[in-house]
Amino acid sequence: MALQGLVDWRGRPVNQKRHGGVKATLFIHFLIVMANIANIPLILNLVSYLHGTMHMGIKDASTTSTNFFGAICFFSFLGAFISDSYIKRFYTILIFAPIEIMAINQLKMFGPCHGQGYILLACQAHISSLHPPPCDIINHPNECTPVSGKNLSLLSLGLYLIPVGEGSLRSCAAALGGDQFDSDDPEEMRHRISYFNWFTFCISLGGFVGLVFLVWVQDNEGWGLSFVLAALLVLLGTVVVIGGLPLYRHQKPKGSPLTRIVQVFVAAYRKRKLSLPENLVETNEVTDASGNKSIELLERTPGFKFLDKAAVDNGDKGAWSLCTVTQVEEAKIILRMVPVFLSSVLGNVPLPLLLALTVQQGGAMDTRLGATSIPPASLFIVPIVFQMLILVAYDRAAVPWLRRLTGYHGGVTHLQRVAVGFAASVAALVVAAAVEGRRRQLEYVAGDFFLLGVMDVTSFVGLLEFFYSEASVGMKSIGSAIVFCVLGVASWLGSFLINVVNRTTSSGGGHGWLDGATLDASRLDLFYWLLAVFALVSLFIYLLCAWMYTYRHDPRMKPTVRDDDTLPPESTRQPAV
Repeated sequence: MALQGLVDWRGRPVNQKRHGGVKATLFIHFLIVMANIANIPLILNLVSYLHGTMHMGIKDASTTSTNFFGAICFFSFLGAFISDSYIKRFYTILIFAPIEIMAINQLKMFGPCHGQGYILLACQAHISSLHPPPCDIINHPNECTPVSGKNLSLLSLGLYLIPVGEGSLRSCAAALGGDQFDSDDPEEMRHRISYFNWFTFCISLGGFVGLVFLVWVQDNEGWGLSFVLAALLVLLGTVVVIGGLPLYRHQKPKGSPLTRIVQVFVAAYRKRKLSLPENLVETNEVTDASGNKSIELLERTPGFKFLDKAAVDNGDKGAWSLCTVTQVEEAKIILRMVPVFLSSVLGNVPLPLLLALTVQQGGAMDTRLGATSIPPASLFIVPIVFQMLILVAYDRAAVPWLRRLTGYHGGVTHLQRVAVGFAASVAALVVAAAVEGRRRQLEYVAGDFFLLGVMDVTSFVGLLEFFYSEASVGMKSIGSAIVFCVLGVASWLGSFLINVVNRTTSSGGGHGWLDGATLDASRLDLFYWLLAVFALVSLFIYLLCAWMYTYRHDPRMKPTVRDDDTLPPESTRQPAV
């Protein structure tokens, strides 16, 4: 049973009726809403803050913004590693979430500003001596002094403390929610699939509220107040998630998964000259440290036979010489997911660039509706509303219909869903290039954002479900974190791409496509066309990798399931696409 190895907050075996289920995930959903009210406006409007308040150029502001987003995603792996290895996911959240808001006393070099994360940024935004003097960055950019020296260091410190807490919160919250459902129970399995849809819905809901409320505060009351409110929202979400402690199912940490995997490669290398038995009976029995059988027994699978040698007993019983079958299979799982990971990184490279640059694009357009002027970052309300609507329609209407049609638990496979998102990315970039070519009417922006909404609804949820479900029990947090690592690596590659494009296009002595102080002095339209070609090539690479992948678990539903859905005959192991 999948519930084996799960305990309540006192370390006792869980009661399926009392612990877990939808009721437990409500607390997690609230935390996600609060965290994203704080974070999404900062992520989407950070370019405006860096350009308008800190007077960075467009290239530096965009690079810093994408690096910030990438750092959030990268640090999700840190929290995931700790929760899978040493500390339960719930307690990992409690340790890292306060880093975003907690005060510290070590920053005396910055005078009166002492704080971490949002508090540190609030101090800098409020105290005039800690940021450049006001100027007209739009009409007289040459008269503006960009942030530098200690103030730049303070800005960087404040920005990059937030990802330490937020990244860990993201990966652990996603995995903690997934733990509340038993994958061996057909009804709970269905709820788990819905959980990831609603997890994404809560991200969108938080973004919607933040872009309506917090962006208004940023533009009308100041960034200092907005950072304070962000800190309070994260604190409120943390307090509420603590309230659900008696209801959670907790997965006990199983030791470092990275160590287990490295041991497999070391042991296989040491036995590289050893002949592999034909029937593979001379293999190490799967046990835990106490000598009892492991909670999850991973069956031997074909492929990567050189790793099977790590589990062959040749008399050397050391941990770095003899591994269990489960260890070997965990290593195989990671190797099989590498092509999907790499191709997904390429497919996501345009996303953070499009998010950051579209805010600047909207800032150069007439975004008035009657007498009301819409802040550029709030234009993202359009795709976020669309995301929420389509997520509800997809989960409540499309999935049951597709489930009857295809027999898949989620209606379609995880990787098929991702492919739809990457295709939408290509279309969004084409529209964005056309928008920049004209940059006159608001409806063109909405078309661009509409396609961004499609990409988020499909690719993000699909990747989150894929990496969580395919990971072994001892790597569920890392499985969730891989999704955010995909986005993080894509962000950093996007920053690298900006620098390469600018260096290449300015080689003749002129300005690079994104080197201008304003959009009118840049060639954002050509850059978007380049990204569209890049995204199209990445889509074909992804489709090839997804087609070659074989799911660890058959994505079709078991024929024993009985509900209002009509199921086709059970299939064997299915290719991903």
